[in-house]
Amino acid sequence: MEIIDLHCDVLLKLTTLEEPKFRNDSRLHANKERLQLGQVKAQVFAIFIDPEIPQSMQFLEVMRQIEAFHTQVLQTEGMVHITEWSQLDTLAPHEIGAILSLEGCSAIGEDLTKLSAILDAGVMLVGLTWNEENAVAYGAEQDASLGLKPFGKEVVNMLNERDIIIDVAHLNEQGFWDVLPLAKHIIASHSNARAICDHPRNLTDQQAKALVEHGGHIHLVYYPHFIGDNATMDDLIEHIKHLASVVGIEHLGVGSDFDGIDMTIKGLAHAGEAQNLLEMLREHFSDEEVRGIAHNNFKQYLKKGAGT
Repeated sequence: MEIIDLHCDVLLKLTTLEEPKFRNDSRLHANKERLQLGQVKAQVFAIFIDPEIPQSMQFLEVMRQIEAFHTQVLQTEGMVHITEWSQLDTLAPHEIGAILSLEGCSAIGEDLTKLSAILDAGVMLVGLTWNEENAVAYGAEQDASLGLKPFGKEVVNMLNERDIIIDVAHLNEQGFWDVLPLAKHIIASHSNARAICDHPRNLTDQQAKALVEHGGHIHLVYYPHFIGDNATMDDLIEHIKHLASVVGIEHLGVGSDFDGIDMTIKGLAHAGEAQNLLEMLREHFSDEEVRGIAHNNFKQYLKKGAGT
C-alpha cells in the first residue's frame, strides 16, 4: 500500500555525512532503495538548519541543502520533483515524488526576499520555527505563552499568497493559536497526542480539534520520545487510535521524521519497514481507513483546497 510521508531529514545528512549516496547509503533511514521497499510513493524532504550554525550562515546552509536535493535526490533514477500537488496523481509506478519543505524560518532572519527565494526553489510546506525562537515566532521548547511576532504575520501573509502549507509541528502553544486563524492552509507534519505522551512537541486534544476545524491535518511521527517510555509500535498505534477518536481517522497521516531521529522503535527502523505499521493498523482499522492514513487522507486534504 502506497505511503505519503510528510517529513524526513535526509537533506541534513546529505550535507553533513562524508560521501553520502542517496540511492542506497545504509546511514540514511530514507534512502531511495528503502523508500522503494517501504512503498513510500511520495516523501517530503525537510530543509533543517542546526541552530548552532551562526544566523549569518544559515541561509547559505539552506541553499546547500537545496543543492543536495537537486544533485543527490533528484539525480537518482525514479525520483520526481513535485512542484504542484496534482503531480502526485500522475506518478508512474516506478516513480517516487520528492517534495521540499522548510523546517523553521530562522535562516531568513527578517528578510522576506530570502523566504521568497526559498519558495521559488519549490518548497511546498513551511514550518515557522524549529524548537528555538527566531524572528517569526517561538518554538516548541520556548515559553508556551509567547506568540507570533509582528514579522511572523508578514511571513504568514506571504505563505498564504503563495498557497504554501504552514506546518505547526514545532510551534509553541501560543504561536499555534496565533497562527491558526491566519493560515490559509495548515498542517502538523510530524506530531503525536499529548494526552498520551506529555511532550511540548505533541498536540493537545484541544489543539488537534481546532486544527482540524480550521481545515488542517495531523501526521503522526515515529520518534520514540514523542510516543512514550520504552515506545513500541503498539504505543504509536495508541496515538493514532486516540487522535482518530478526537478528530476522526480521515484527518490523519504519517510523518516519520526519519533521519532526523537518533532512535527508532522496533519494526520501524527505516523507511523500508514502513509497511509494518500498516499491517499492524489493519488489526484496528478497516483497509479503507488504513489506506487513508497511508496516503488517501492527505490527498483528500489537498483536494479540499490546500496548497492549490
